[in-house]
Amino acid sequence: MNNAKGIHTFDDIRPLANDEIKGAIEELVVNEDFQRAFRYIKPDLNWNEFSNLIRSFKTKEDFKSSLAYDIVMTVAKNTTFSLTISGRSRLPEGLIPCTFISNHRDIVLDAAFLNIMLYDIGYGMTQVAIGDNLLIGPWIKTLVRLNNSFIVKRSVTGRQQLVASAQLSAYIHHTIKKTKESVWIAQREGRAKDSNDKTQTSILKMLNMGGDKDIPANLTELNIVPVAISYEFDPCDFLKAKEFQQKRDNPEFIKSKRDDLLAMETGILNNKGRVHFSIASPINPQLEKLDKNMEKGDLYTSVAAIIDKEIYKHYRFYPCNYVAYDLLTNTNCFSSNYGLKDKKQFENYLQGQLDKIVIPNKDEDFLRAKILEMYTNPLKNHLSV
Repeated sequence: MNNAKGIHTFDDIRPLANDEIKGAIEELVVNEDFQRAFRYIKPDLNWNEFSNLIRSFKTKEDFKSSLAYDIVMTVAKNTTFSLTISGRSRLPEGLIPCTFISNHRDIVLDAAFLNIMLYDIGYGMTQVAIGDNLLIGPWIKTLVRLNNSFIVKRSVTGRQQLVASAQLSAYIHHTIKKTKESVWIAQREGRAKDSNDKTQTSILKMLNMGGDKDIPANLTELNIVPVAISYEFDPCDFLKAKEFQQKRDNPEFIKSKRDDLLAMETGILNNKGRVHFSIASPINPQLEKLDKNMEKGDLYTSVAAIIDKEIYKHYRFYPCNYVAYDLLTNTNCFSSNYGLKDKKQFENYLQGQLDKIVIPNKDEDFLRAKILEMYTNPLKNHLSV
């Protein structure tokens, strides 16, 4: 899996190359599922005009900066009160390619929102890691690869998993060091359903595999920049709470592909209130201080703690976070951070989300506590640092 073998080593996971764009677009414009998905977001779309537009794209950059940017901005306009970014002064100077590692709230929009905001501040869009479990139809795989995403193989096991991790790591190192493009990857596999964001050491082990030095040096080469993502409202909070009860009542419960598709649609199409991304400090200066002779497990734990602390420090909070904390703990710790109107609005929101849950033996107290935890845990973690 040596980088010197070039990009063809990565053909099954890499984004599409520019000479593959024309065929991919033709494949999409005749696909009914692709058309149906876009009409969700743009109901008044003239399909012939749209088809002619995307057939005119010659490069991935054309696709990303025109169509993808427009679609994501449309989603932001329709489903957020505001979409903002801070911390741009902490980005490495000179547009040095970075590995952005963030907490994970929304299946699709975390990376999509980050990309359009990085583009707006002149940093350029990242390549995006996306799990193959989300590639529910062939057209989705074509679309995400056209939009500069690379594939994380999650459906393999055992020896295959080790090979897949080595390939993924080599690809990320290749992209940062040779292609000179930034990448985005979540701090964990899948979303933290309870918003208790913690970097999985398995992600760091994977990132290390593509280097040929010690662990801190290999990770330093990737220019890791943590990003803290804060959604005022999580449209999928009721789905996540429902899954908590389903797993509580049946430990063997596994989500279906239909569940994943519903979560994607719900996350994209519904209200998120205020959404903020905060670029935290690059961790290279802290990696340099680590003792490279530490036990490997301790090193990975230390790096995860560095990333987590940066994310926790840079969350943004809204009245709902403070209200949720006080409701969950039955205290008034943060009553100075919200008014009676804020509390009433959040309680009404909470009840509305609970009412959406249809499940056998519905345990409303349990479900309510789970949703409150989702809005409380970021605040708890922030207070811890």
